[in-house]
Amino acid sequence: MIDFPASTRVHKRLPKEAFYKHLPLSSALKAKFVSDVDRIVVENSLTKQNLNLEKDAKLKEIMLLSISLKKQNFDGKILEAIARQNPHKLVFALTYKDEMQLAVYYQKLYVSSWMKENEVKLLANGFSLDEIWENLIEQIALTGQKEEKRKTEGLSLDERLSRQSKINELKKDIEKTESQMWREVQPKKKFELHQKLQKMKIELEGLING
Repeated sequence: MIDFPASTRVHKRLPKEAFYKHLPLSSALKAKFVSDVDRIVVENSLTKQNLNLEKDAKLKEIMLLSISLKKQNFDGKILEAIARQNPHKLVFALTYKDEMQLAVYYQKLYVSSWMKENEVKLLANGFSLDEIWENLIEQIALTGQKEEKRKTEGLSLDERLSRQSKINELKKDIEKTESQMWREVQPKKKFELHQKLQKMKIELEGLING
C-alpha cells in the first residue's frame, strides 16, 4: 500500500503523447513508450505545505507518477529520461494487471521486484522533504535487502547503496563462476575457477558480516 497523506493527492492524468515528445529518447525508445505505456497519472505531490512540515529543505516537491503498462517488460531507460528531465524528484509506480513495481532514480535507476499491489508498502516518513526523499529511496533501493542495523549504523545513504551494489554484483559473479566451474572439464581450469570462487565468497562474507 502506498500510504501518502490525503492532502497530497492529485490524481491528474497526463497525455502520454505530449509527455514523450519532450523526452530525449531514441526513435526505438519512443516507439516502446507509445506501444508499452497505457496511461500516466500524477498520483501525489508532496510539498512542505501540504504535508505541514516545519523543517525547511532543499527539495521543493516530490511527485508520485503511476504508469500503467500494456506489458510487464518495460525499458528502464525511459524512466531515467523522465527523471532527468523533470525538475522535481520522482517516484514511479509501474502497474501491470494486479502487480506493481516501484522505481526511483538516484544517480542511477533503482527498481523493486514486482509485487501484488496489496503487498506494496511505501510511506512518506520524515520531518522535511529531504528526509522523506532519502527515506523513499531507501524503501525502494534497499527493499528486500536484509540489512543488519548494527552493521550499517552510521553509514550514509550513498555508502549503504554502494555496499548493497557490491554485494549484489558479487552474488552474480559467484553464481556465474559456479556455473563455469561445474561445466569445466579440464582439471587445471576447474581448480583455478574453484580458487577464484573461494576468494569471492570470502569477500562477500566480509561485506555482509562487516
